Amino acid sequence: MIKSPSANYDSLVEYLREVPFDISRKTLYNSSDIYEGFNPEIPESFDGCFDTQVYRHFMSKGKLSSDVKESVARMLHDHGMLIGLREFFRVHHYLHFVGVMGGHALLRTDEMYRQIVFLSKQLTERGFFMLSGGGPGAMEATHLGAWMAGYKEEDVENALGIVSAAPSFSDVDWLSTAFEVIRKYPQNKYESLGLPTWLYGHEPPTPFATHIAKFFENSIRENNILTLPFGGVIYTPGSAGTMQEVFQDAVQNHYLSFGFSSPMIFLGSKFWKDEVPVYPLLEGLTATGKYKNLNMTLTDDYERIVQILVDFQDFAKSHPEDFRLR
Repeated sequence: MIKSPSANYDSLVEYLREVPFDISRKTLYNSSDIYEGFNPEIPESFDGCFDTQVYRHFMSKGKLSSDVKESVARMLHDHGMLIGLREFFRVHHYLHFVGVMGGHALLRTDEMYRQIVFLSKQLTERGFFMLSGGGPGAMEATHLGAWMAGYKEEDVENALGIVSAAPSFSDVDWLSTAFEVIRKYPQNKYESLGLPTWLYGHEPPTPFATHIAKFFENSIRENNILTLPFGGVIYTPGSAGTMQEVFQDAVQNHYLSFGFSSPMIFLGSKFWKDEVPVYPLLEGLTATGKYKNLNMTLTDDYERIVQILVDFQDFAKSHPEDFRLR
């Protein structure tokens, strides 16, 4: 027996009311929203927080759900996140956004983590808005650096000491130590943007991101991670996901998809030349004309990175006709 249209509608409305996320939300999340129900003094409370509940629901329905009602719920939620991003970009100029790509498994005790923190701090203090995939590892280091903007170097070192007590996101105190830093060093001046996904829901989103656009559909999330940092992208060592992002960004720059090409900066010479020789490959493809419009730099010096991004922004502002979004 086929249900009447009104019965199908009523069934859909009831389903949308029962999902553990708000399908009508049109604003970005913050750490309090994502981790509602989490008590830093009780690490086990992570199991009952909002983010975990949504992830369990997501997995129970299937990453690629065949349930039409579930698909509608996810699409409505993600559409709301896109509206939230649009509103965020009405406040902040697109050329001020710089992305950092890198591995989620990077430990808080790793020297590269520390470098990213200080690089992000300095860029944030220079007026940039840092953007990442919003998860742990290199992504978290990006937002920790932005969070510590305005604080002294000794404060940053202290914050690094606090989070180093739980080096990996799989450690039980990973989230609690982050909230300890947040409590000790409050931030109400500088902002950053994280874009995590429930597809990789086993990777908890970093609470250091002041604005969080979390998506069900990873393709939407990935597109925005590489589209939104019009001020440039910094690539730190990572694995398959980071490689994908390099070439996705290269395609956008090659075709001038949005009207202009942004800097592609590779941090870690040994990694990008020897361990994963992506940089020489792109250099060769550029030399033969297979790729065009790639503004690439390979370096181990984050002071140089800051100068490159500042120079690019200054040049873009002095040539507004060449750097309008299309």
